[in-house]
Amino acid sequence: MTVLEQLGAHVARGGAAPLREPLRLHVADTVGAWIAGSATPEGRALLKFGANRGAMSDRVATNCALARLSEIDDIHLASGITPGALVVPAALTIAVSLGRDGAALGEAIAVGYDAMVRLGAALGGPSILYRGIWPTYLAAPFGVAAVASRLLGLTERQAAYALSIALILASPGAGRPGGPTTSRWLAIGNAARNGVTAALSAQSGFTADLRIFEGEFFPSIYGLSPDPAALLDDRPVVRDVSFKPWCAAKQTMAATQALREIIEASVSPSEMTELVVGVPPPYLRMIDHGVVPRDRASHLTSVSYQMAVAALAPEAMFDIEQAPDGIPERIQTFMAKIKVSADEELLQHYPKSWPARLVVSIPSGKREKLVLHVPGDPERPFGELQIAEKFRRVTAPVLGGHSGDALLSRSLAVLEESPKALLAEIERACAE
Repeated sequence: MTVLEQLGAHVARGGAAPLREPLRLHVADTVGAWIAGSATPEGRALLKFGANRGAMSDRVATNCALARLSEIDDIHLASGITPGALVVPAALTIAVSLGRDGAALGEAIAVGYDAMVRLGAALGGPSILYRGIWPTYLAAPFGVAAVASRLLGLTERQAAYALSIALILASPGAGRPGGPTTSRWLAIGNAARNGVTAALSAQSGFTADLRIFEGEFFPSIYGLSPDPAALLDDRPVVRDVSFKPWCAAKQTMAATQALREIIEASVSPSEMTELVVGVPPPYLRMIDHGVVPRDRASHLTSVSYQMAVAALAPEAMFDIEQAPDGIPERIQTFMAKIKVSADEELLQHYPKSWPARLVVSIPSGKREKLVLHVPGDPERPFGELQIAEKFRRVTAPVLGGHSGDALLSRSLAVLEESPKALLAEIERACAE
């Protein structure tokens, strides 16, 4: 059997019963990100664009894009993939369209996580990111095709064809984010739509190359050599997926967490005269920069900005928009104290973890902190209490106060009941 035939068999068989507890937490976390994303300029533009497009595949595109643009969705570090934002909205939308129940939804989500993460791991997701290939964008059609194939009840061979067609429809990159309504999120939504198209076309009898991983497709087109062992690793991946503790690029979080822990150890930010951050060389350039007014991406990916906010305005860490017209002087002053450099020693931990070493100078000496894992990583896991707290904080601007508690409860319970009511509530909340 080819790799795709074996993956198609996995998708067609499904099976999520042992994963119900982690899956329900990832569903709730993604629903929170999905709702929060709708309040951003990009989110409002997507909702307006999709307002008159009611086809199931169009709804998948909008719903996935809203969750992903939030930048507070989950992430699998070793593969560089953010699976939940693509898999969960797609599964909910398709399941409701087909009249599937919560058990079928859970199986589809599980195979979607497996497909996206396996592909990202096989292609070296964290390393190709810095070549300009967006791993999640490349894997999105593949993951959504797995979800749709499972919910459509495709045969093993049909599912294999769906996965192959999804790879053919995939694109490697979306360019740099540009402006408050960047087409980056339109692109990720369209990638999700392509996954639906792949599954529906396979159901209709379309075929494709089932030796795509064994042949020259990836080496010749992308300059990549997929790792068959990673593609065929049959261990469920969802337990290895990190929750984001606040809204920012994951590459900035270890340094920010190190600063938070030093502050919690009774070192005041006002005492700090210099902060030296060491990070793995691959993502130094991505996070070592200033910020541009009203440019959300620059704020989310600037480690100096994220650290300054954590030190001086921690409530803003959950601000999904993070695109102010200007930066307060005290934030600018603190940012100027931060120096970022490549730390080769940290490569021993990367990419399974995305670490940082922080050395803070104060009048009485230095404080040093190495952070390998941040809250929400599998090594520092979130439980239902932490997911609930995060859900309420990120959805409050949309839902107001504690009015999201019923939606949170329904999200946590959806694998046990029909998903129809949950999807209706989410889409209504996003549209208001």
